[in-house]
Amino acid sequence: MVYELGKENSILNQFIAEMRDVEVQKDSMRFRRNLERVGEICAYEISKKLNWTSKEIITPLGVSQMSVLENQPVIATILRAGLPFHQGLLNYFDKAENAFISAYRKHEKDGSFRIEVEYMACPDLTDKILILCDPMLASGQSIEHVIKVMMHNGRPKQIHVVSVIASTLGIEYVQKHLPINTSLWVCAIDEELTAKAYIVPGLGDAGDLSFGEKL
Repeated sequence: MVYELGKENSILNQFIAEMRDVEVQKDSMRFRRNLERVGEICAYEISKKLNWTSKEIITPLGVSQMSVLENQPVIATILRAGLPFHQGLLNYFDKAENAFISAYRKHEKDGSFRIEVEYMACPDLTDKILILCDPMLASGQSIEHVIKVMMHNGRPKQIHVVSVIASTLGIEYVQKHLPINTSLWVCAIDEELTAKAYIVPGLGDAGDLSFGEKL
């Protein structure tokens, strides 16, 4: 299942417009904050699809029957670009367990690349809800590889992959290669993907825009 959150006009689209804007991008603090706010909106939307249970809540004047989350998710992010996005999700799922994965593209001389994972800190995922966030879903290969690595820590009962901007090809790749219990949440979909797997028009390198250029 693919959920495109930006199809309906909301304040989400204002945040994404600012993140794409080359002039606004000069303010890295604003870029990080917008990425965090988009994460908060995504958390709210995902929460509607989770399981809820009824609980008696004692108020100063009586008892109220309320719906509360049945289980907290595990929130995972691919370093480093996903950190502000992760924080937005964590602001709402504030009792969640967390996972962090270092994955990057290792480019070959022929122009191809493979995904390398150098570090992972992850709790047991057995029968849990996994929310994996990465701001850009380009080719989809990073997401596929990271989830395969994370499966060594148990198989989640539900997987939610969350991105700000995704390419059409990336979405198709993820749908073919990820487990059947995976839902994909994207805020905007761009059609073009370059030969080097960069999304066009996209927004550039989310990690560099958040934290400065790397060597």
